[in-house]
Amino acid sequence: MCGIVGYIGERNATPIIIEGIKRLEYRGYDSSGIAILDKESNLKIFKKSGKIVELERSLPSPKETFGNIGIAHTRWATHGEPNEVNAHPHTDCTNRFALVHNGIIENHKKLRTKLESEGHKFTSDTDTEVLAHLIEYFAKEEDNFTLCVQEALKLVEGTFGIAVIDREHPDKIVAARKGSPLILGIGKDEFFVASDVTAIIIHTKKVIYLQDNEIVIINRKNFEITTLENEVVEAKISEVDWDVSAIDKGEYKHFMLKEIFEQPVSVRNAFRGRLVEKLSTTRLGGLAMTGEELRRIKKLQIIACGTSWHAGLIGKHIIENLSRIPVEVEYASEYRYKNPIIPEDTIVFVISQSGETADTLAALQEAQAKGARVLGITNTIGSTIARESDGGVYIHAGTEIGVASTKAFTSQVTILILLGVLLGRMRNLPPTFGAALIKELKVIPEKIQKILDKNDKIKKIAKTIKDSTNALYLGRGANYPVALEGALKLKEISYVHAEGYPSAEMKHGPIALIDKNMPVIAITTEDAIYDKIISNLQEVKARNGRIITIATEGDELIEELSESVIYIPKTIHTLQPLLSVIPLQLLAYHVADLRGFDVDQPRNLAKSVTVE
Repeated sequence: MCGIVGYIGERNATPIIIEGIKRLEYRGYDSSGIAILDKESNLKIFKKSGKIVELERSLPSPKETFGNIGIAHTRWATHGEPNEVNAHPHTDCTNRFALVHNGIIENHKKLRTKLESEGHKFTSDTDTEVLAHLIEYFAKEEDNFTLCVQEALKLVEGTFGIAVIDREHPDKIVAARKGSPLILGIGKDEFFVASDVTAIIIHTKKVIYLQDNEIVIINRKNFEITTLENEVVEAKISEVDWDVSAIDKGEYKHFMLKEIFEQPVSVRNAFRGRLVEKLSTTRLGGLAMTGEELRRIKKLQIIACGTSWHAGLIGKHIIENLSRIPVEVEYASEYRYKNPIIPEDTIVFVISQSGETADTLAALQEAQAKGARVLGITNTIGSTIARESDGGVYIHAGTEIGVASTKAFTSQVTILILLGVLLGRMRNLPPTFGAALIKELKVIPEKIQKILDKNDKIKKIAKTIKDSTNALYLGRGANYPVALEGALKLKEISYVHAEGYPSAEMKHGPIALIDKNMPVIAITTEDAIYDKIISNLQEVKARNGRIITIATEGDELIEELSESVIYIPKTIHTLQPLLSVIPLQLLAYHVADLRGFDVDQPRNLAKSVTVE
């Protein structure tokens, strides 16, 4: 959600941390700020609501903002309005400490009441300010900066990723995490703190991913990592395996468009090295399960949020069809609050692009607490879900900057297809069909590219519906979750109200909405229930609905019903979602762009939702 960047070294911190939080803009924010310690150990704080460019414009001269140590933050409002007062960094009564924080302090009201009774004066409505005052509280009797932070955090209930500086110790940054991602970047005679690798990749590829309840103490020459109980930790340095070009838009207007066009590569990367053609099956070694353990599975539970939940619904259709194993798909935000039932021989999969989704992580922990084996499907190496799962699969989609997920979604679906084939071949899936699926999956990237080549046509269709205030998306079978995903994309970035429905459910209520102003986007690919879908669309046509169809190449009948048709290549029904979602992504993108909205940073949304 929010973004943290910190720097300590020999260079001027201000341009480094400003550039760092700019690279975190995709995470979502509504205010930003920096704190600098200058050479005279003066603490200078600058904050602004709105975009980072507004913060930059408000900064005084470079001489007045020069310092070798600094922290910066982009805030997405939770407690208190998105204004300058509530923006981070926050400080204490004495203006000694400056602190930036991601997460939520759940017991902040109780702590605030206690501190106010001790004479502390608060200036903001945030939960974060409590932390600054808590550190000040302990500093009255203890001059050890690190110890004061440790003692303050021991009183906190909730989640945090924090970075703190102290004008009494101007050669040190103290940072810690619990439930909110934080990394240490290691440069030459300089160090960085960030909530995401993208903020510091231009400076270093050597990073340490902090674990929960760890604290790092950084000075100008070295660092030490301990637990909150002061036990020394031997941390592992990781090498980031991608470069800055991955976070550059290149020739594209927006990251989202770039990422849509990267899907031929990202889907191929998801199945690369995982196809066992000789045996008509797949391999997913990261599951860390033997063949016998996989054969004993009687049920799967898939837990996720948002777009990942839609991928899970598609996975349910595919896995049940290929393996005949029953699959439940649950919202992570509801899972741990319902006292979930996890039968024996049930495997739980959690899906999260970032690997830091708070609801999904909480569901993972609840399932493990009940004795379940939990496997992760994520894009982010070193993420919390990747570390805490009992095994899992990386989707290898590459960095995704756009808040509205696209290539991560198709990569997740690809992994679930591989899982379906793997489990199916261990049961009743004939080798002939397994071989056919693998053969067709290998050419899916080229078929995705054929759809992307229709981008100009899809943009023209988008122009015809860009002023609509509502839209209805229809699909059946595995294409019903695709309809849900298409509707979500339109809502997320163009702010048009849209709903996805199974096609046959339209007559059980939503058909009342149909009129000449209602676009109906229908996935009508050829399959066993094609005639049923055509019948559903005729009902829409009879009520003057505007029909835009996603249809299989060669289907001429559909043109008689449709205002516009977007053709996609033929493929095996199991793989259709990988193709049918592409035009829906492009349609949503172009509607949003034509309406003049910031596609990569839609209002009120964050890329990585690290709080409940």
